[in-house]
Amino acid sequence: MKNLRFYQLLLLGICLLSSVISYGQSGEALRKLNAAKIGLITERLGLSPDQAEKFWPIYQEYASKKKAIQSDFTEIKKNYNRSTATEDDTRRVLKQGQEIKQKKLNLEKEYSSKMLNVIDSKQLMSLNQAEGEFREMLLKRLEQRQNQQHGKEQIREQNQQRLNQKRN
Repeated sequence: MKNLRFYQLLLLGICLLSSVISYGQSGEALRKLNAAKIGLITERLGLSPDQAEKFWPIYQEYASKKKAIQSDFTEIKKNYNRSTATEDDTRRVLKQGQEIKQKKLNLEKEYSSKMLNVIDSKQLMSLNQAEGEFREMLLKRLEQRQNQQHGKEQIREQNQQRLNQKRN
């Protein structure tokens, strides 16, 4: 019974990912993507309804703050030009990168503590794995989509070449 539920959630997640990829990054697509992530993580962690109700607000807050920190790092890297940077510029960027890593570690410690008030340590250990599985599933789906697109382009090119040969 548990395996059946897992496969149903997995199928739902894949369907949602497909629709997200098909429709781009619209608001509804992002909501569907988030719903798929919630379904997968809930299943992997084995969250009870009571745990899920308490866990998800904490997790969403954590994810939001983590994203903001990552955005800071992305901005720093975007403004850094390796070919024109001075030694001082490079040292400053390295220091800022270390500070951001420390912020991420501090955030993880803070929210791990908060999450442990809701879920047990085994569930918390499973969280990173579940997040990784979700990312892998998403990346595989994107890769499949790109491969399908590439295959369609090749078929179009072959058809165009055949048509041109027939005309000549």
